Amino acid sequence: MGNPRDYQALVQKVTMYLDNELGKDAERDLLREIQQNPAYFKLLSKEKSFRDFIKSRIQRRTVSPNLIASIKERIKVY
Repeated sequence: MGNPRDYQALVQKVTMYLDNELGKDAERDLLREIQQNPAYFKLLSKEKSFRDFIKSRIQRRTVSPNLIASIKERIKVY
């Protein structure tokens, strides 16, 4: 993982995995790589922990029905 491009590719694969965007073969290959390399496992764990932290700590504001209607109306105009 010394090459920055390799690291970026791994980060992209991990992100896609966590977003359920990988195909079955790519997912299986990534999980195999992660099992064989503790640094890869650490990266996956760190990213997953960060996502869990964000989901549990950040509250999404609710959007008013009036705002939604206003946006839809503006879309219709264009």
